[in-house]
Amino acid sequence: MANKKNELSIYNSLSGEKEIFKPLKEGFVGLYVCGPTVYSYVHLGNCRTFISFDMVYRYLKHLGYTIRYVRNITDAGHLENDAEEGEDKIAKKARLEQLEPMEIVQQYTINFHETLSKFNNLPPSIEPTATGHIIEQIEMVQKIKDNGFAYESNGSVYFDVEKYNKKNYYGELSKRKIEDLISGTRSLDGQNEKKSPLDFALWKNAKPEHIMKWPSPWSVGFPGWHLECSAMSTKYLGEEFDIHGGGMDLKFPHHECEIAQGTASTGKKPVRYWMHANMLTLNGKKMSKSTGNTLLPNELISGDNDVLEKGYNPIVVRFFMMQAHYRSTLDFSSEALNAAEKGFSRLMDGINILKNLKTSDQSSQDVKDIIDSFYDAMNDDFNTPILIANLFDAVKYIQNVNNGTSTISKQDKELLEKEVNAFTFDILGLTEIQNEQNSSLDKVMELVLKMRQKARDEKDWDTADEIRDVLNDARIEVKDSKEGVTWMTK
Repeated sequence: MANKKNELSIYNSLSGEKEIFKPLKEGFVGLYVCGPTVYSYVHLGNCRTFISFDMVYRYLKHLGYTIRYVRNITDAGHLENDAEEGEDKIAKKARLEQLEPMEIVQQYTINFHETLSKFNNLPPSIEPTATGHIIEQIEMVQKIKDNGFAYESNGSVYFDVEKYNKKNYYGELSKRKIEDLISGTRSLDGQNEKKSPLDFALWKNAKPEHIMKWPSPWSVGFPGWHLECSAMSTKYLGEEFDIHGGGMDLKFPHHECEIAQGTASTGKKPVRYWMHANMLTLNGKKMSKSTGNTLLPNELISGDNDVLEKGYNPIVVRFFMMQAHYRSTLDFSSEALNAAEKGFSRLMDGINILKNLKTSDQSSQDVKDIIDSFYDAMNDDFNTPILIANLFDAVKYIQNVNNGTSTISKQDKELLEKEVNAFTFDILGLTEIQNEQNSSLDKVMELVLKMRQKARDEKDWDTADEIRDVLNDARIEVKDSKEGVTWMTK
């Protein structure tokens, strides 16, 4: 299937179209994803973004690419409300909790890693921190300034958007016109340090009370939030790289500013393919702390919340997220998660049946077409909902073979098993759930089937049939064959 990678198309937010993916360097992919600002527990919307790009990472690996996946940790420079003024988010949390800022960083970085691990995310190749790359950020500011696209004011350095826009297009990613942006921000023009309200900070002169600050050629201060991603992506992926991902909410101004910074410092557009994951809603409404319509991952998993009827296994949640395209909005509700839970069980049951499927001389269905449908779905901008639908088509075929209404050859069974497992476990990132409930059910079923077999041996057909009927009512199907008795949940 190696040639399949030549067919991958990606929706590029920059062009607004799907484009055939062609990496800068044959066989190698540079992938950068904006990581969390570690001042609070990672929220579910963030998790969706990171799970989506974990899937992208997994599929590119499956296609045989060597990937350098860089995802940063923002541990400085991100001010309240994503603004130019105010307190650093991490420093503010440290002050409120009477801790050192790096204690806050450590606490919430650990939580971030633990949470993504529950969702079976693979770690990135490199996870750089903003505080670990102050030198690189200062160097980038100096380059932008030397190239004439930044100016110093009272110890701070600002990006000159209007000057940049004379040779480039500030707004190309978000499809905004600079005239509209200016007219929409004039009322905020109380910051006389800046030539224009559109200009954004590359380096800020720190006030005496500001905790997190470093020496620079311009002042003792701190880097702008947008700068850190530009500096770290350039350091680890080069002046130009393949894919930059993040949440839809970062498209403007964060990613727009990254394009401007990269172009102004090197003269090259830094990213070839911009990818954005969409937002989550909860019970049909926007997630919001102010309204209480919000949910943390641990609350979702434990069931300790007032918005859903119970807790859900993180792998079921991951499966639920994969049932929607990464570019579409996704609504969390008990009804939708319950349906995903049943769908997940059906898929796992099909995979377990496939392991022991009886083979014949030939197949009654073209297995190659089934497998091609998996690749066709993923090559169409990572279309996981279509992939899952195609996996269920495969499960239907597997059940038909198991029922004796279809056949499969030994060679096709091995091929189908290999690819179904690859797309389910390696690419979608699912795992079989081995929890206490399943373990208890296994033990109960072992006892029930022994009782049924004893009844059959004693020719007590009434009891044997009653056991089968009760199990059937409980949506547990029992099958008798020459190889023995098997059961599965419907």
